[in-house]
Amino acid sequence: MVAFVETLLDKFHERTPIRAGSLIVTVFGDAVVPRGGVLSLTSLHEIMRAFRISDTLVRTALSRLVSEGWFERWKVGRNSYYRLTPHGQEAFAQATRRIYADQPQDWQGSFDLLLLDNAQDRSALRSELTAAGYGALGPDLLLAAAASTDGTGPFLRLSATPADPATARRLVERAWPLAEIESRYRRFIETYSGILRALTRGAGFANLDALLVRILLIHDYRRSVLKDPLLPAQLLPQPWAGVEARTLCGTIYRTLLPAAERWIDTHAQNDTGPLPSADRDFGRRFASAEPVAALKIG
Repeated sequence: MVAFVETLLDKFHERTPIRAGSLIVTVFGDAVVPRGGVLSLTSLHEIMRAFRISDTLVRTALSRLVSEGWFERWKVGRNSYYRLTPHGQEAFAQATRRIYADQPQDWQGSFDLLLLDNAQDRSALRSELTAAGYGALGPDLLLAAAASTDGTGPFLRLSATPADPATARRLVERAWPLAEIESRYRRFIETYSGILRALTRGAGFANLDALLVRILLIHDYRRSVLKDPLLPAQLLPQPWAGVEARTLCGTIYRTLLPAAERWIDTHAQNDTGPLPSADRDFGRRFASAEPVAALKIG
């Protein structure tokens, strides 16, 4: 394992507590779901050991994920197998659209406003709408750059056109903690810019190293992008660190992808044997990013 991969793992383990369950969800969502969604416990242990996470901690995390409805588990002989439940698949599908898809198009000039009704569980409704990309102008008034939910629900939908661009940006600054979101992106850039420099210099990677960096890359990028409402550029401060972070993430991901997939081809097993080929959507992840050509992997 090359030194900067070791350094990346060191930084991961500096976070306490180590959230093994969250990393397992990333492994499945990024690498397993596109290839049928089923992985043996033996294969998962091999991956997680490379992350320096013990078998005991993995089993504990999996038990919790199963009890919470994220995963289902079954046995064939002495071997155990796991896959995301429909609930877990839907949750990661929503995240997938935000992580890998292209950035928002130009703003159309108006905001979608939702005035919440006297719903019984307003906190749950606000959480759901926040996850869909809405910011809060007040306890009952939510804002989005475009409609991100259908027209049904305990709310009144309005459309508002700001008087000028400055007014629009002020509303955005009230609705979302842009400075906090940007600081997350800057931490991501600081962590992974060294990886990109190494790739550009033609650093050598083993296939397993490529998979580890790819998983950690998405694990950390997810922590940033899922807090981001992904607003159109006209509504954001310029320059916006999210643009640089996305370019960095996409370039590293597309560069490491062939080697990481080779490791999965030769090591990962489901309940019938090697994992199948990735689905068609998988090839469109970070489609606009250009991989580094000088990389030596194998």
